[in-house]
Amino acid sequence: MSVQARVEALKQKHAALDEALHSEYIRPKPDDQAIAELKRSKLKVKEEISRLEIN
Repeated sequence: MSVQARVEALKQKHAALDEALHSEYIRPKPDDQAIAELKRSKLKVKEEISRLEIN
């Protein structure tokens, strides 16, 4: 997989995590632990994207 393809896949994953985070927020009783985990995952993906784009 090329670097550009990996970056695109990560961007799609980041968008999916963002969607899941939004869905969790609009639930009647959002799960704080799930929200924290989704945020951590989004941050890891964003850091990976940044690392790949810099190289």
